[in-house]
Amino acid sequence: MVRTPLTPEEHERGERLGRLLREARGGRSMAEVAAEAGVSAETLRKIETGRAPTPALFTVAALAGVLGLSLDELVTRCALVGV
Repeated sequence: MVRTPLTPEEHERGERLGRLLREARGGRSMAEVAAEAGVSAETLRKIETGRAPTPALFTVAALAGVLGLSLDELVTRCALVGV
């Protein structure tokens, strides 16, 4: 199965998600938050830097839960502009 390349807008959405998670993490270490969410620190690093612009729903949900964010808020703040 060949994956369709992401659009520039989808990359931007992934970067917004990464910024929101990084801001919510605040002074907590990446390793601490990742461990609490049950994901690797490298996965969190990729999401925060935009290198993983389309992370799995359950990964995002786990991170949001640890960081006290609602999925509704994340979706609203990361939504594609103009869609």
